[in-house]
Amino acid sequence: MMHSMINLILLTFILSYLMNRFQEFISKIVGLKVNPKGIIAALYILLVGGIVIVLYKYLPVITLEITNLITQINMLYSDPPKTEITAYLVSMIDNMELTSYIDQSFEILSKSVTNLSGLALQFLLSLILSLFFLLEKQRIVTFTAKFKESKLADFYTEIAFFGKKFSRSFGKVIETQFIIAVINCILTTICLSILGFPQLIGLGMMIFFLGLIPVAGVLISLVPLCAIGYNIGGFTYIVYVLIIIAVIHALESYVLNPKLMSAKTHLPVFYTFIVLIFSEHFFGIWGLIIGIPIFMFLLDVLEVLPEETMVQ
Repeated sequence: MMHSMINLILLTFILSYLMNRFQEFISKIVGLKVNPKGIIAALYILLVGGIVIVLYKYLPVITLEITNLITQINMLYSDPPKTEITAYLVSMIDNMELTSYIDQSFEILSKSVTNLSGLALQFLLSLILSLFFLLEKQRIVTFTAKFKESKLADFYTEIAFFGKKFSRSFGKVIETQFIIAVINCILTTICLSILGFPQLIGLGMMIFFLGLIPVAGVLISLVPLCAIGYNIGGFTYIVYVLIIIAVIHALESYVLNPKLMSAKTHLPVFYTFIVLIFSEHFFGIWGLIIGIPIFMFLLDVLEVLPEETMVQ
């Protein structure tokens, strides 16, 4: 029923949750003397200022780099080096009908660009809604609590229960994915710059957004990275890329995830892919990002995960 508003709902929730966590983190550092509303206002000013700077200064560069990146991958696929291994890989890709999936992806991308004004408006509304929500957080809590004594008390109790579970499990997983995606993007981009990869801004954006997709994002990012690496330095660079991704993924799995969230909340890889497949079917592109958090929320509601496994 709310499918047409899913962008607005999810963007508002994610912005509110992440900005609130930033505000709490900064308040712990500077102490309680600073007004939380002032910190929130400063964070939103920095966010909007950063977006304006990126759009004005880097959008043409990003567009050019992404175009060059796509052109480079297409050229490598259409005219690969004449070796037995590359011929076998190309024939395997043809058998997998990967080109049809790529065409579908470009079709989705073109539709997204066409609806860019709508997406921009939804993001702007989400930004405003999340700002007002955080500035009036205490008043909202006080006002909403009045429903506990109303004729909707039973309904309020149920919603409050699920709301607490949702903000804890879904929000925490989203926060974890965001932090890991940022760290992966920075580390991978630094390593690629050392290897002399071109179009680093475009590659960095691709790695960040794919990093929001658990497990599958790493595998998807390997395809263009290995293709560009082969074009630059042959199979040696493919080995370098595989080593870099393996090391960074190991850092994510064995250092970052346990630090950010209990290891008991890790899903088997089979479950992860099943959830991603079904969530993409029902939610589209959003499903790849929110599928795992929603599944973790359901596990929390059903008490499949012990209370102590979810980090508060």
